[in-house]
Amino acid sequence: MRLKPVQSTVLLTCLPFTLSQQIPSDPGHAGASLEVVHLYNDLYPVGVAVSSTGRKFSSYARSLDPANVAYTVAELVSNTTEQPYPSAEINSPPGGAINYTTTPPSGANYPNYFIGAQGIAIDPKDRLWILDTGRAATPEGVNVPSTPGGPKLIGIDLTNDTIFQTILFPPTVVFADSYINDIRFDLRPSVTPLGKGVAYITDSSPEGRNGIVIVDLGTGESWRHLDNIPEVRPERGVLPFIWGEVVYSLPSPGQPINFASTFGADGIALSADGETLFWTAVGSRTLHSIATARLRDRSLTSEIMAQASVVSRGEKGVSDGLETDSNGLIYAGNFEDNAINVFNPANGTVQIFARDPRIGWTDTFAVATDGYVYFNENQLWRTKSYYPGTDRRVKPYVLFRAKCPGNGTKVNLQ
Repeated sequence: MRLKPVQSTVLLTCLPFTLSQQIPSDPGHAGASLEVVHLYNDLYPVGVAVSSTGRKFSSYARSLDPANVAYTVAELVSNTTEQPYPSAEINSPPGGAINYTTTPPSGANYPNYFIGAQGIAIDPKDRLWILDTGRAATPEGVNVPSTPGGPKLIGIDLTNDTIFQTILFPPTVVFADSYINDIRFDLRPSVTPLGKGVAYITDSSPEGRNGIVIVDLGTGESWRHLDNIPEVRPERGVLPFIWGEVVYSLPSPGQPINFASTFGADGIALSADGETLFWTAVGSRTLHSIATARLRDRSLTSEIMAQASVVSRGEKGVSDGLETDSNGLIYAGNFEDNAINVFNPANGTVQIFARDPRIGWTDTFAVATDGYVYFNENQLWRTKSYYPGTDRRVKPYVLFRAKCPGNGTKVNLQ
């Protein structure tokens, strides 16, 4: 009889170990494998662009990090180093990016210098384009308004590294408190009278009006559509969690916290045929779209018709940038699941493309002609702009890439 308690003790000792073997756990990885392309140990990166010859470029927003002083556009010249592009001089406006002689301080108004680059992209003709917000943050983190001459779109010929076009935005299109963010190109001759193509840009301003800016690359004219409608605004109450951390925003120093993000329309992607534009706000889980013909229309009733044409494509996770490949798949970050998702317009579904514990805040995507999708992980939710208002970023920031499925490659709209 004395053996029974001993047997029970043995069984009880083994029981927790046996049960633990039966409990499933999150594997943390799924889908495509990630390759580390570049480690950023210096300034804080935002955008990425990759040419057909493999040259890589990044933008460094002076509005998101006041320490981005040395340059706001650079070429990645090795796996760990960058150099100002196309020159150190153009990245260094005389007197700095902020004009402190105005009250309040404002962005410098030099049309021939970079003030604060945000969007950066390679077009179908393999030319580099830089979207300059004309804004920068003070050392205290206050994002100053732009002045005419600062907000602009700059095209660079990569065969000789020279600027071939600069388009200045009028203050009636890009306002002083606008934040022009990301950009996509359609160079098909049929879309504009002069046949030079168009650019579509998101205005994600956290302080002002959101919307889509359209640029005729032939005439240099620009205009807005979907101005501040709900679909381009952040959704109230969206609160994501990244790496187990709650993400409340701090819109500006001394202000109360807010939900996920006060940034509106941010990520932008063109369908593979150029007929549909997709976008999302950072403070949203919803993907929206519109026929691009509605955006190019400038007739009297064009804004009414554009607003009536907006389509909700459903949820795709909380994300920042978007991108398209030649198969029509729309890539989007999924912050809360450490993942990259893909939306398939052909059937309306969302699937996991890649999942990896190193994925957090995926900022900008670029699909290149080598058949890879490139994206930056820059820990944006750990900057001072988010609760608790301290800088919790840990270098290096990382540029990853993953192979596009189904032999997908860069969309070629020309």
